[in-house]
Amino acid sequence: MNMMRTAMLLATMTALFMGVGYLIGGSGGMTIAFLIAAGMNLFSYWNSDKMVLRMNHAVEVDERNAPEYYAIVRGLAANAGLPMPKVYLIDSPQPNAFATGRNPENAAVAASTGLLQRLSHEEVAAVMAHELAHIENRDTLIMTVTATLAGAISMLGNFAFFFGGNRDNNNPLGFIGVLVAMIVAPFAAMLVQMAISRTREYSADRRGAEICGNPLWLASALDKIARNVERIHNPQAERNPAMAPLFIINPLSGERMDNLFSTHPNTENRIAALQAMANEGVGRPAQRTAPQPTAQRSAPSGQQGPWGGRPAEEAAPEQPRPSGPWGRNPTGPKGPRS
Repeated sequence: MNMMRTAMLLATMTALFMGVGYLIGGSGGMTIAFLIAAGMNLFSYWNSDKMVLRMNHAVEVDERNAPEYYAIVRGLAANAGLPMPKVYLIDSPQPNAFATGRNPENAAVAASTGLLQRLSHEEVAAVMAHELAHIENRDTLIMTVTATLAGAISMLGNFAFFFGGNRDNNNPLGFIGVLVAMIVAPFAAMLVQMAISRTREYSADRRGAEICGNPLWLASALDKIARNVERIHNPQAERNPAMAPLFIINPLSGERMDNLFSTHPNTENRIAALQAMANEGVGRPAQRTAPQPTAQRSAPSGQQGPWGGRPAEEAAPEQPRPSGPWGRNPTGPKGPRS
């Protein structure tokens, strides 16, 4: 079923790509667009994950340079029965995360330094569980390839402005066709991308809550991320808006309406669904504790919370400690996890 859905998606995006080519250059333009789309489909299948990670300046980390973060992902992957994915870190103050890869055996998860600084241990675990759910459901290939093709269609629409008005081309609709290619085609690609992303987020929320063992951890994380995304910009995402549906929360802006034009479901609706799961007792009792790093910090007497400080609900996420809750400077001279 997943392979069939992926094939249908690729066919739809390829047809849209060919339609833009036809509007710009007639039958010749459609043929060229088809060849480009076919090449991009093949290239995206094998390399779209690497492209997305590179565009976000993600750096691979391991248990030596990010032991706590790596241990969380390793424990959650074991809970879900998944192969250990590659683990990446993005040097960005905006708290966010995404997963990518063509299958569970070739998958990667990425979190921003802002996510590790501003969320508690349990909330980070819940976010990474959500991303592992996307990997388990094989959403990552569909979402990453769609992001790649949507960006290409938008770029092709921009080309129409410069090259579509030439009288010597075979554009059957003239300037009207150019306008359609510039406006309607990228918009249609955006709608396809949004519909795919929004339908998969609720499923990943539910499965992620089962993996980490507590829906309220993810509900709290979504609330914190959404509030911070509204005021902290993500320059990489702004330059490549087609990547927005990959993230757990839209990195471009704080969406307030659960409608056709939002890249993600309304955050309040997602939180309400997770709270309903908690009321139903969803979450395996054996997994009620977040996966812990191999070396735990000792909490001073009278103090609680995942880092031996104030409880997570009392901490102010907008004012993280300078070194971050992971005890390292995430922006040091030797890279994001030095």
